[in-house]
Amino acid sequence: MSSSLALDQADIEKLNDKDKAELRQFFANEEQKSKIQSQSHALTSLCWKKCMTSSTFRSGALDSSEKACLANCVERFMDVNMATVRQLAGMGGRH
Repeated sequence: MSSSLALDQADIEKLNDKDKAELRQFFANEEQKSKIQSQSHALTSLCWKKCMTSSTFRSGALDSSEKACLANCVERFMDVNMATVRQLAGMGGRH
């Protein structure tokens, strides 16, 4: 496996600077997609555990209190994420 990794690294070294930059951007985009997907799964799990009060989900539809709880849970999650992003952005300029 390490020999194929070395071969891949050797192949990357053969790329011109523009292609290397595009490859780095591709990997950064894929990493960002992965983080977003992970957050989405965490949010789903958190809000489901918090809001789904019945032990079984039989009706195929949420009742009004479950809908309200899920909407509020998602909104609070988004509020916290946005506040965190703003805080981190503010800290970036203070180095």
